[in-house]
Amino acid sequence: MKKKTKIIIAVAALLAGLAVFMLMGKKKAEARISFETVKVAKADISTSVTATGTLEAVTTVDVGTQVSGIVKKLYVDFNSVVKKGQVIAVLDRTNLESELASQQANLRSAQSDLDYQQKNYARYAELMQKQLVSASEYDVALQSLRKAQEQVKVAQQGVAKARTNLGYATIYSPIDGVVISKEVEEGQTVASSFSTPTMFTIAKDLTDMRVIANVDEADIGGVTEGQRVAFTVDAYPDDTFNGSVTQVRKKATTTNNVVTYEVVISAPNADLKLKPGLTANVTIYTMERNGVVSVPSKALRFTPEPQVLGKKFQIKDVAGSPKLWTLQGNVFTAVIVQTGITDGAHTEICSGVNEGDVIVVDFRTGGDLEEGPEGDKGGGSPFMPGPRNRDKNKKK
Repeated sequence: MKKKTKIIIAVAALLAGLAVFMLMGKKKAEARISFETVKVAKADISTSVTATGTLEAVTTVDVGTQVSGIVKKLYVDFNSVVKKGQVIAVLDRTNLESELASQQANLRSAQSDLDYQQKNYARYAELMQKQLVSASEYDVALQSLRKAQEQVKVAQQGVAKARTNLGYATIYSPIDGVVISKEVEEGQTVASSFSTPTMFTIAKDLTDMRVIANVDEADIGGVTEGQRVAFTVDAYPDDTFNGSVTQVRKKATTTNNVVTYEVVISAPNADLKLKPGLTANVTIYTMERNGVVSVPSKALRFTPEPQVLGKKFQIKDVAGSPKLWTLQGNVFTAVIVQTGITDGAHTEICSGVNEGDVIVVDFRTGGDLEEGPEGDKGGGSPFMPGPRNRDKNKKK
C-alpha cells in the first residue's frame, strides 16, 4: 500500500511540475513577444519593366553606286567624319566617258538628219501649194520629218543618261556624319544590276542615338511615349544612361513563340561613349509617384493572431480590406485604407492613415528566430534533448 501511495505521489508531483513548467513557458513566450512598427512616411514609388535592346544612330544612310565599275579612289575610311556633298569615292570613268561620247555622236547624227528632213519638208510643202506633187509624196515628207524629230529626242535622252551615269562615278556623302562601315577597297569591281551595292554606311549624328528595345507582350500595355528610361551597357558597367520613350511600334515580332514589340528610346550621347551595336539593358519606368504617403507592403499583409499573441492583447477588427493595424498599449486596432501604386516593397496609401502615424508591420516571439528547432523559444519539453554544442552566447 505504501508503495502504491508513493507512486501516486510521484506521478502527481510530476504532473504538477509539468503544468508549472508549461505555464511558465507560456508566460515567458508572451513576455518575449516584440513588435516591429514603422511610421507612415512619404517616399518615391515607381513601377518599371525591363527589356534588352540595341543601340543605333537615329539616322543611318547606306551609300552605294548606281553604275558598275572599278573603284579607282577612296577618300574616307572607318570613323571618317564627312560633310554633305563631300567626295568619298571615285569609280573608273573610262567606259562611262566612252558611252557618253557614243551617245553624243548619235545625237549629232540625229540632228543632222532632222536638219535635212526639215529642208525636204519645206520643199514639198511649197510644191504642194503649187500642186506640183501628190498628196502622198507630201505625207511621206511630213512623216520623215516627224520621225527625225523623235530620233533627236531619243538621242538627247541617251546623252542625258550617259552624262548622269558619268556623274554617278563620283560618290558624294549625302549627309553630315561619320563613316561607320566601309564595304569596298580600291581596285574592287562593284556591279550595279538589280540592286544598288552598298559601299559605305554613314551615321548622321552619334551624339544623338537611340535604343531599339524588344518589350514582352505582357509588359507593353504599360509603356507609353514620354516615359523615363534608364539603361546600362556591358562596355561601361558602372555607368547608367538616361533617355525616354519616343515611339511604341505596333508591329509584333514572334521569336520562339515569344511575342515582343519594338520600343524606341532616345539615348543622348554627348561624350560619344555609346557606340552603334551595343546591347542595352533597359528599365522603363511605367509609373512614378514622388513624395507620396506610403508604408512597407508587408504591413498590409500583417494580421494579429489571438492564438499566437495570447490573452493579454485585445484585437479590435473591422470588416473590409486592405487594412493596417495600430497598437496602443495592448490593444490592436484595424484601420481600413485605400491603396495606390506599389513597387513591391512599398505601397502608396491614399486614405485611412496620415503621415507620422505608427503602424505594426510584424511581430516576433523572441530575439533570435533561428534559435531552437522550428522556432522553439525554449517552450519545448524538458524531457527532450537539446541541440548539441549550442553556445547561446555565440553570434551566428
